[in-house]
Amino acid sequence: MVFTYIGLDDTDSPQGMCTTYIGALLARSLVHAGMRVTDARLIRLNPNVTWKTRGNAAIALEADGEPDLAFEIACGLVSSHSELACDGTHPGVVVMEHRPGPAFYHKAVQGFCTVEEATTVLTDEDALFRGYKLGRGLIGATAAVAAELPDETTELLVYRRSGAFGTKRLVDPSSFFLADLATRPDTWDTVDIPNNTVVCVPHTPDPVLFGIRGETPFHVARARGFIRTEPTGMEMVYRTNQGTDAHLETQPDGQLQEGHSYRISGTVATRPATLKGGHVTFGLTISASTVTCIAFEPTKQFRQVIRGLLPGDSIVVTGSCKKRSLNLEKIGVTGMVRNVVRESPFCPSCGSRMTSAGRNKGYKCRLCKARVFVPGEREIARDITPGWYEVPSSARRHLARPLVRGLPDDAGGIERSPGE
Repeated sequence: MVFTYIGLDDTDSPQGMCTTYIGALLARSLVHAGMRVTDARLIRLNPNVTWKTRGNAAIALEADGEPDLAFEIACGLVSSHSELACDGTHPGVVVMEHRPGPAFYHKAVQGFCTVEEATTVLTDEDALFRGYKLGRGLIGATAAVAAELPDETTELLVYRRSGAFGTKRLVDPSSFFLADLATRPDTWDTVDIPNNTVVCVPHTPDPVLFGIRGETPFHVARARGFIRTEPTGMEMVYRTNQGTDAHLETQPDGQLQEGHSYRISGTVATRPATLKGGHVTFGLTISASTVTCIAFEPTKQFRQVIRGLLPGDSIVVTGSCKKRSLNLEKIGVTGMVRNVVRESPFCPSCGSRMTSAGRNKGYKCRLCKARVFVPGEREIARDITPGWYEVPSSARRHLARPLVRGLPDDAGGIERSPGE
């Protein structure tokens, strides 16, 4: 039996289409041609790539059948369904009989790859491949086939009927909240409860009606049963790297690279400040360097956690380096300083509140004339407690691991988020 691995990427545009939709069409076309599709994977790549469309997803399918036939079918679908008229759309199709090593995938999900690097991998593997226009989609298509998933999740994607593309989606919002209530924490990012928002229904003119993310096909199918919408077209279940933090690197010395994402530990260096537009920023000391961290306005309540930090707090942060700042996804508070303010002391003799005796002259009591030179202290309760905090579902990136999934072993030793 011949196993064939097919990768697709960069077939969509801001005006429409979706690579996952073409992947679903391809799976059905392969079955119609007599092949058995044994695996379907939706692979998210570096979310900071500037030329991406929406979530930077690529598709990989595994089938038992002849590579030449699979390549012919895949190229036919990409040619007929891709947004080739869009200046930023540059599809890629790859077909090979053996998966390459995962190194190219790791670079594509955490850093940046070139078309030349992709074609080198493909040539070494004697792959069939075709790049349309600039051929940029060969990068994602190759990475999707090469991806390894030591941690994986599932997404069920439900597509619209073709005649409905580009029109307003008709859904029952309450059914999504019911699905979330019935299946959480085994599904996530269906709705954003604090902000009363349905998250899993896109607002773009692509074929997706909604998508349910969860731990297994069973869990997403269970959630699907609660949802009420307009008549639907195809449905497809993908294995994914979503919600796994696969994009994060560890960089303890503070030398961060533009466009990379990190999990790093440090000490709060400056009091958080609210900028114009509602963004909240603070300085984080990492070894001998100080990095600016930002929680943007769309992260909503998460900004209140950031405002609760004080210089000296020990924290773990995850996020992406953009314009020499770290855009926050999660924060773990591992150690907190006391919030102590200085004030006029009470008189040690009569107990009344003392007043300043002048610059560098200590304090004096107006009643008994006693003097002291040490100010009083008062501790103010902190607004936050140790633990992990995350942006709301409506602001979460596809790859970011939600706290309902737990935390990896190297996440700072904090067991759980407050309130989880």
